Amino acid sequence: MTLPRLAWLIGPALVAGVAYLDPGNVASNMTAGARYGYLLVWVVVVGNVMAWLIQYLSAKLGIVTGQSLPETLGRRIRNPWGRRAYWLQAELVAMATDIAEVIGGAVALYLLFGIPLVWGGAITGAVSIGLLLIQSRKGPRPFEFVVIGLLVVIAIGFSFGVLVAPPDPAGIAGGLVPRFEGTDSVLLAASILGATIMPHAIYAHSALARDRFAPRPAATWSLSDRAAPDATLAELRGISTRRLLRATKWDVTIAMLIAGTVNLCILLLAAANLAGVPGTDSLEGAYAALYAGLGPLVATLFAVGLLASGLASTSVGAYAGAEIMHGLLHIRVPLLARRLVTLVPALIILAIGFDPTVALVLSQVVLSFGIPFALVPLVALTAKREVLGGYRNRVWTTIAGVAASVFLITLNGLLLWLVLTGA
Repeated sequence: MTLPRLAWLIGPALVAGVAYLDPGNVASNMTAGARYGYLLVWVVVVGNVMAWLIQYLSAKLGIVTGQSLPETLGRRIRNPWGRRAYWLQAELVAMATDIAEVIGGAVALYLLFGIPLVWGGAITGAVSIGLLLIQSRKGPRPFEFVVIGLLVVIAIGFSFGVLVAPPDPAGIAGGLVPRFEGTDSVLLAASILGATIMPHAIYAHSALARDRFAPRPAATWSLSDRAAPDATLAELRGISTRRLLRATKWDVTIAMLIAGTVNLCILLLAAANLAGVPGTDSLEGAYAALYAGLGPLVATLFAVGLLASGLASTSVGAYAGAEIMHGLLHIRVPLLARRLVTLVPALIILAIGFDPTVALVLSQVVLSFGIPFALVPLVALTAKREVLGGYRNRVWTTIAGVAASVFLITLNGLLLWLVLTGA
């Protein structure tokens, strides 16, 4: 496959990958680094490795079947009440995502321009509506270009400080050893994983891949025929489904390398420069400490990265939410209408004066509990011949998916037990 053709196929994973760099990630990683130094470096690394597998499986489902994960589940969950119950938890997860992203954008506008948080949230929502208009009127490719541009801004904004004040290599090496230090560190680990492996990114990626590589109307073919899908699914510009999947691996690899590196930089920046500094477990305090310790350029770039993060991720979140409702309830809600509805909870939180950083971290915990509901069906569906035919998961891929699911569910169960028992 030539480089220009490969470049043309890159994009859906980068857009979905923005969800891994939303303001909730920033709050969770900054808080973890400020409170515990390098302790939770291993959580970021493990989360990113699992994220690669999960996002690839999501994209594969969309490419091979021509359906998103919500659409597939909507057709397979026959009980209406079961389908509605599944939709409800997915909808709550999407709303938690929206809250984190709008609040993050509002905090960034406050840090940069002194705009009150409520107005900053409204502005963030308004700009995200403009981005969604691009997607709905111009199609997926222009939307990808805009979001990827914001991704570049995010990467520069959050990584520059690490270049100015490099972290301790020995501290990084020590942070790769898996361990916790009390209930709060487990809470933060769950928050980091909820921000790293986001349920709405799983739902969205399958839809983004479907929209970019939509299959032709399916001809009659047998699922027992390994070569059949290549003959009946979309062959864009003469590219077979098998080649699309190979290109998707590159797409996911690039997206996860960017997301993982930037997330690690956020935690390392806090660990190296904010650990033990009072008040730095909040975004505002972290900004002030960066301004005082590393200068206005680092602090300003950090705030600009936070703003780009809020704007880009809230658009992807609204896209995912609309897909969840359409796929599970068979109701198609316009993206703009959904954006207006899900903007309200975030504005209420800002209006009542609830601590924005606490709201961001808690929203990521909600996302962490939503992961199994997206991940378990994804692994199960992509392992079935009746769903993916010859493209179903290999045995080791399924084992890795099951291991990731068990790890995440166990961590969430441990977190719940620690919180309830006050341990």
